[in-house]
Amino acid sequence: MLTVLGFAMIATFLVLIMMKKMSPIAALVLIPALFCVVVGQGARLGDYVIEGVGTLAPTAAMLMFAIVYFGVMIDVGLFDPIVRGILRFCKADPVRIVVGTAVLAAIVSLDGDGSTTFMITVSAMYPLYKRLGMSLVVMTGVAATANGVMNTLPWGGPTARAATALKLDASDVFVPMIPALGAGLLFVFVLAYVLGRRERKRIGYLTLDEVLVSGADPVLVTAGGGGGGTVDLTKRPAGASGDAPGAGTGAGPGDARSPGEASGGDEGFQGLDPNRATLRPRLYWFNAGLTVALLAAMILELMPIPVLFLLGAALALTVNYPKQAEQKARIAAHADNVLNVSGMVFAAAVFTGVLTGTGMVKHMADWLVGAIPEGMGPHMGLVTGVLSIPLTYFMSNDGFYFGVVPVLAEAGAAHGVSAVEIARASLVGQALHMSSPLVPAVYVLVGMAKVEFGDHTRFTVKWAALTSLVVLGAGVLFGII
Repeated sequence: MLTVLGFAMIATFLVLIMMKKMSPIAALVLIPALFCVVVGQGARLGDYVIEGVGTLAPTAAMLMFAIVYFGVMIDVGLFDPIVRGILRFCKADPVRIVVGTAVLAAIVSLDGDGSTTFMITVSAMYPLYKRLGMSLVVMTGVAATANGVMNTLPWGGPTARAATALKLDASDVFVPMIPALGAGLLFVFVLAYVLGRRERKRIGYLTLDEVLVSGADPVLVTAGGGGGGTVDLTKRPAGASGDAPGAGTGAGPGDARSPGEASGGDEGFQGLDPNRATLRPRLYWFNAGLTVALLAAMILELMPIPVLFLLGAALALTVNYPKQAEQKARIAAHADNVLNVSGMVFAAAVFTGVLTGTGMVKHMADWLVGAIPEGMGPHMGLVTGVLSIPLTYFMSNDGFYFGVVPVLAEAGAAHGVSAVEIARASLVGQALHMSSPLVPAVYVLVGMAKVEFGDHTRFTVKWAALTSLVVLGAGVLFGII
């Protein structure tokens, strides 16, 4: 019964948000509360929620201060050289823009933090997508999928969890998977190229004058489907329909602005304005050193990540903006993102708290493991890879790696399948996991991009699942899984 109700609760949640019948935050709270009552444990709802909040509180704290820290780094211009390089490559060709989105997201993902990746990627790419009338869900989908593949880095979380759960060395799990993960990342770049060509076909081939990068008045030169001539980039290009499928005109959670955005609404959105007052060029190397030190401390686990970001944010604010009024202004500039993301995390705590507290997750996992045919025992690596795709979407990484993976490893051991093979296969689903409604960072992505979560889900799930299958196929082909 709990198995059926667990799947029903997840399905209800996904259907309602994709049909835009409820906002994600309302659905994350009300649907699990209703199902908690249905299973006869309504009296314990408060306990489940408090337990869920306690579990996710460190994540909420990390995201809050990470948003402030990296928001300040974007404000002061730390990432401007990378952004300028990507923009020069992209110009205004939709193919280059989408491929550039994937490349930028993959590069920034090296820090192991999804929120950072999405903040920088959206801040850099949003102006181009918006001005050219490109589909914003293409941006969010490509960024999330690229980040999902890169999320398997040992300091990203899943690899460490898999190694810890099965008492393995993280390098033994990750290093052999590099060829398969490389194939997955290559597929993301190919996917970005294909989606870019689709966008080019829809809005025409465009080339962007270098003035976009230098900061002068941006001018768009159409050289194909646009029909020739020039168009002021501060306005939507002629023929770029705002109601195209997935154009992302709806506001995401909070409808928050990206760091560095000029005032005046979307159509005048200036993105990373090269002349913004918040720049601190004289402190560039200090900020770069501070960021490198912060990331190194995260990788070496010198302190809990929330503490590191708290200290980093306080130091960055103090050094870059010594005046109290300036510090308040920077905090206020990022308050929308902080509030929306932290609010979404605590709302997700209701969902995860009820799933775990009522026993739904355990019953769902046991049912799935029990449904594996006896004849598939020698192929438990492949089975684990396939199961990781839906399970890491419907469950938290902690629930999957500490609850399900040990059971799968035990079943595999009975048929001679090594624990390390199970651990490697369990990483396959991460490309899809990063778009899960249980991942707080995805709300940073859709919120800053002003995309409805349901639109993002509808567009991204199929491509992310296909990417995971490519990783799995490559793992089997290379003999890794």
